Amino acid sequence: MELTRLIVKGGVISPGELREVVNMAMEQGLDSISFGSRQDIIFPNGFKSLDKEKLGKHHFVFPEEKSGNNIVSSYVSTDIFRNTNWLTGNKFLYILEQFKEQPKLKVNINDPKQQLVPLFTGHLNFIASEHEDYWYLYIRLPKWERMEMYPILIYSWDIAKFYYEIEKITAEESIGIDMIFALVSETLDTNNRTIDKPLNIPFYPFPYYEGMNRMGIDQYWLGLYWRNNLYNLDFLKEMCDLCFDCKIGKICITPWKSFIVKGIPKDRKLEWEKFLGKKGINVRHSLLELNWHLPVAMEWALNLKTFLVRTLDQFDISTYGLTFGISEYNRDGHYFTSIVVEKNELPPALESIKIRDTYNVLFAKNFDPNTREYIVHSQDIDKLELPTILIELSRKYFDELGNSVPETTENLQKKEKPQLDIYQCQECLTLYNSEYGDESQGIPKGISFTDLAETYCCSLCEAPKSNFKILEVVEN
Repeated sequence: MELTRLIVKGGVISPGELREVVNMAMEQGLDSISFGSRQDIIFPNGFKSLDKEKLGKHHFVFPEEKSGNNIVSSYVSTDIFRNTNWLTGNKFLYILEQFKEQPKLKVNINDPKQQLVPLFTGHLNFIASEHEDYWYLYIRLPKWERMEMYPILIYSWDIAKFYYEIEKITAEESIGIDMIFALVSETLDTNNRTIDKPLNIPFYPFPYYEGMNRMGIDQYWLGLYWRNNLYNLDFLKEMCDLCFDCKIGKICITPWKSFIVKGIPKDRKLEWEKFLGKKGINVRHSLLELNWHLPVAMEWALNLKTFLVRTLDQFDISTYGLTFGISEYNRDGHYFTSIVVEKNELPPALESIKIRDTYNVLFAKNFDPNTREYIVHSQDIDKLELPTILIELSRKYFDELGNSVPETTENLQKKEKPQLDIYQCQECLTLYNSEYGDESQGIPKGISFTDLAETYCCSLCEAPKSNFKILEVVEN
């Protein structure tokens, strides 16, 4: 579905800017807005183009436009979740201010110690090091098969400079990390630092981000979440006025389709609670609901999540620390949750036939999405089988919690290349995974695809073995 987006740099917006956006949406006859995965604001299809005078400094990306990517940052986590000591909220704001022109590539600027904002979902991922004002840079450009680490640490005040130079030199052709490093080093005079230790990303349980929570001695922060991701404009307008009155300067959007207000004075806490109560706002959703990531404006995904959450709740299952994603089949596999429920595409030949949807279930290695390594657990599963599988994976997570040794990104890169073990039919997208074999054709578990007879054919559409292509790398 094509939607209109408003770029919100780093997910940081002032109450005044948000109120302007709310007024624009009201003028369009809308009654709600949504939030996107990259901390942007989403409008329905009905949102019409505006005159440049009305747009002001707001950067809209309309459905017919292909340019414009938001910068994701973990500014939202600063002062309320774990953070690298030197990385303050002001530091984030100064770095974001360096980006004067809208990036064409996806940029992430994050603290590795927080869990709320994904680290590696950008084309360029700047991740804070232990050295004050220095950042690792991990690059995976659109046509690259894997992520590469830039060979030096980047100085805070050079981040935007680096980005624009890389955007410029990669615009015309696809080049590798070595050539990027050589060209950037030749062009820019920067204050770099040698990498003296690999990036270490500690694994922490996913944080609870809803409700009124203490922030320091005399302030609170408030996390607000709507299960349908439709945020009422009247509520937002009154909330912005209350922020003005409390001298709150920033509102932060999260990648989880929610937002956080930081710095509510202790003596105004009761006023905020009365305001929320008067508006009938629920700030006590089940923890089961808060750790799901869904595509925007996809009713099937919201319905599936509701079904799964209610079923898990009936079984009294704990999912604390885990995160779940629902997605249509993703050829790139760029996920950032512990467990992924992937809806399979219907083959074009079967689109006219009414058949039940099927799903694949994947989980991140060690249930840590920062490993960027996903393992296929089940495939072609009916909706009614999903709760049992998620319960099984939840128990597996708690059984293994604390047993795995954290791996640095350097160790991950030095690993031997694992075997290619998952193949996919190019006609109907059915998967063959040697871990499960093909029970329908009497093929037991453990038989690799290359060892199958040449007469093997797809169990769904009967396409020949030659129509299968390697899909994913998994450990043997």
